[in-house]
Amino acid sequence: MQPLKDRIAVVAGATRGAGRGIAICLGEAGATVYCTGRSVRGQSATVGRPETIAETAALVTARGGLGIAAQVDHTVEAQVRGLFERITAEQGRLDLLVNDVWGGDELTEWGLPFWELSLEKGLLMQQRAVHSHIITSRYAAPIMVRQGHGLIIEITDGDTLDYRGNLFYDLAKTSAIRLAHAMAEELRPHGVTALALTPGFLRSEAMLDHFGVTEKTWRNAIAQDPHFAASETPLYIGRAVAALASDPDIAARSGAALSTWRLVKEYGFVDADGSQPDWGAHYAEYLAGKV
Repeated sequence: MQPLKDRIAVVAGATRGAGRGIAICLGEAGATVYCTGRSVRGQSATVGRPETIAETAALVTARGGLGIAAQVDHTVEAQVRGLFERITAEQGRLDLLVNDVWGGDELTEWGLPFWELSLEKGLLMQQRAVHSHIITSRYAAPIMVRQGHGLIIEITDGDTLDYRGNLFYDLAKTSAIRLAHAMAEELRPHGVTALALTPGFLRSEAMLDHFGVTEKTWRNAIAQDPHFAASETPLYIGRAVAALASDPDIAARSGAALSTWRLVKEYGFVDADGSQPDWGAHYAEYLAGKV
């Protein structure tokens, strides 16, 4: 079954990690997915990372959808405006926008108080991870408002206001939640929904490399970090997004901050290996009050 057949989606920040997983799973559900980002063949935008939006688009198509790679720097207004003008011309509609642009890993300085952090790095993180989402939604929303339906999903880290250990990181991730809430208030009268969504401990390409394992051998990393046992692949949040986008009652969730571990109990999706990780339960048992 392909519940999203003939739907048009944009995954902003689809090069790797959650963005790639989301794009692939939208392809599984039959969607046409514009996979955007800065990295294209022969031109990586992130030091040390080989993934590209062209690869993601090919994976979307291989899973049964139609993947379209579109190089866009979402901090540049003209490029974002051009993307949605292209989509309007080619498709005449837009059903889903997933804001997953991040680019903050190389900018995050853990273990320092905010007054010792680099202002340059911290403000650049806000530009990449917050300003880009605002710009992208600004040009996507009018299409959805005109057609009277649509869904905007802000990808974040965590579904609470608990401090995330670094001022600039915390500001970026909680801003995504607040953006979803604020957009929902203004979009609701037009039939458009906005919400925030977080994965649990994401077993991304970068995280696998960090531990020196592959997806096939990932359990070997549990000896280094026991909490990795509760991790999830990018496909898990991808299937959460596909479930949300397929839900005829999605408007009831407008403005909410959601998580993979709560949504799985409602929608019943599974991870790549058929499991259903519950990071929320793991965190409550082993980490709450300790980090």
